Amino acid sequence: MARILQMNYLRNTKLMGEEKNILIIDPDSDDRNIMATFLRQNNFTVDTGIGLADAFSKISEGSYRCLIMDVDLHEMKGYEAVPLIRSIDSKIKVIMTTKKNTKELESKVREQDIYFYFIKSFGKDELILVINNALNQ
Repeated sequence: MARILQMNYLRNTKLMGEEKNILIIDPDSDDRNIMATFLRQNNFTVDTGIGLADAFSKISEGSYRCLIMDVDLHEMKGYEAVPLIRSIDSKIKVIMTTKKNTKELESKVREQDIYFYFIKSFGKDELILVINNALNQ
């Protein structure tokens, strides 16, 4: 999978600055800040929020090409929120994240219209490839 993502990225490496807007929604401040810092260091424009209220507000007001959202939100499961997010912005690419994966959780997440399911223990380079591919579509 990573090889395919990398090949797609290499074919489409030019992104305009305004096209690199990413929103991270994660209730864990450490995870949120680490991911935001890493992405900013890789020339992405990043905004962050804690939960669904932030997601709804920011997506309604801003122009994000990609949403990175944790499964474990306080209000509801992230995968349950995807249809609500889509009602605000049907084109946003959703990358769902989690610290702990189970087959049941993965099945529920993949039933939604998400772009990628990212386990936080995976390498950050894979996340960059996924984001670039999402933004280039």
